[in-house]
Amino acid sequence: MTPAGSSAGMLIGTGIGQGVAHGPVARMAPPPAAPLAEKSTLAPEKERERAAEAVSAVAADLAARGEKAGGEAQEVLEAQVMMAQDPSLAEAVEAKTAEGSRAEWAVHSAFEEFAEMLKGLGGYLGERAADLNDVSQRVVAHLRGLPAPGVPDPGRPFVLVARDLAPADTALLDLDKVLALVTVEGGPTSHTAILARGAGITAVVGARGAETLAEGQDIIVDAASSHVIADPTAEQRAEVQRRIEQRAAVQSAPVTPGALADGTAVPLLANLGSPEGAENAVQLGAEGVGLFRTEFLFLSSDRAPSVDEQAKAYTQLLEAFPGKKVVVRVLDAGADKPLPFLTNDEEENPALGLRGIRALLAKQEVLEDQLTALAQAEAATEADVWVMAPMVSTVEEAEQFTELALAHGLKTAGVMVEVPSSALLAEPILQRTGFASIGTNDLTQYAMAADRLLGSVASLQDPWHPAVLRLIREVGAAGRSASKPVGVCGEAAADPLLAVVLVGLGVNTLSMAPAALAEVRYELSQHTADSARAAAEAALGTTSAAAARAAVREALTQ
Repeated sequence: MTPAGSSAGMLIGTGIGQGVAHGPVARMAPPPAAPLAEKSTLAPEKERERAAEAVSAVAADLAARGEKAGGEAQEVLEAQVMMAQDPSLAEAVEAKTAEGSRAEWAVHSAFEEFAEMLKGLGGYLGERAADLNDVSQRVVAHLRGLPAPGVPDPGRPFVLVARDLAPADTALLDLDKVLALVTVEGGPTSHTAILARGAGITAVVGARGAETLAEGQDIIVDAASSHVIADPTAEQRAEVQRRIEQRAAVQSAPVTPGALADGTAVPLLANLGSPEGAENAVQLGAEGVGLFRTEFLFLSSDRAPSVDEQAKAYTQLLEAFPGKKVVVRVLDAGADKPLPFLTNDEEENPALGLRGIRALLAKQEVLEDQLTALAQAEAATEADVWVMAPMVSTVEEAEQFTELALAHGLKTAGVMVEVPSSALLAEPILQRTGFASIGTNDLTQYAMAADRLLGSVASLQDPWHPAVLRLIREVGAAGRSASKPVGVCGEAAADPLLAVVLVGLGVNTLSMAPAALAEVRYELSQHTADSARAAAEAALGTTSAAAARAAVREALTQ
């Protein structure tokens, strides 16, 4: 049966980026079903040997994969090998087989007990519980003679098709072999989509019906049109090859500052989540940082890092951008990023609860320590540091944050516009703070009342929707009126065509995953400020995201 929203031979999902790819399907092997607590008909010693052999084989496989991948991936996989070979686990498995359990159940239950213990410890160790579960599933699959769960290795380049990917799976993909991703679940701002965009992987997520694609089936993944085409014709394959070569030419073009065809400067900045990404961003032409997320210092911890710890990490980042702007977002906790020392995990609707600046103002010492560390880092480097508060929804919050930041010695403070109230109040907010940066992921979520991580409402999570664009127009107009800069640091900035519209709506800078910089730079260079404004007007005159895209394409080809 053809899924809703799709036609025969074609599936529709949400494209990530502008890439296109073509190749045979390799399916993600599902985890094996949990074994039952059955008594074995074999001798306990035989079951113990089966379990030990399976654990040893899985450990060897993980070690080989890690050695092949190298770098951070190798470290992650070596940690899994150590887990698999933990003597305490071997003793627990042996004890269960001695009681008459089958090896499958002995491994499953022993690993599960350890995983629960790690979860109870919380923090970094708590996060390792998922890794332990992954090892357990691989051992059970080996005992049953099934393929290991996770990313397959068919020995040739392939298009990976899966229900969804764990962040660890996405992060470890071999980009020499994985031509593209297709997932049944997930939306444009799911973790899979964000990681794929950051790595420059062509992807279509939330493609209903993708579970029907067969192993080895020839498909086209067209992220630009959000389509997956099964069994393409020779003509379609030739067109894809032409586009692949065209994109390669754009990617390899000389790096220049972001600008429109008439010379209007549109600085292109990078979104970063840790200092380690700075060097790559600079190489790809980032003119600064438009969004530096500081959560990496706080997540997986049961306490806030000290001022010294924070200052050291911030200094490492800022040193990569001497003389350039670096916009740092203070801690954005809550919702999908709970922290035991800051947020309340008992809220029924955490996305609407005490998150972002609300949580920081409730425990102001955490915010003040961070501002102190940022001021120290700025003083130790030559970067132009701007700080901004997440999830601002009132004029008072903007005013309070700005006063605190300036009082701690930081020169430029601003706010993120992520909820409709701050977009509609952009003018009085910008009269009280230094700048605004629009987070289009959350702004779309709250404008459309659609959970950004929920695949079932992914079609509503589209920043092209005129309702979202009208809110952005309010912020752009307020920026012009108050003579304050307005940027976009959400995923919308990474869409080349939408980037032109955003500039037409009054946005001054665009910040994105570094992998998207080349294509956005190229698209901007093809249009003038007048044509960008005309494109924005065309989009605003529509009533749906699809109509807005079509209207802009037509406006920009006239």
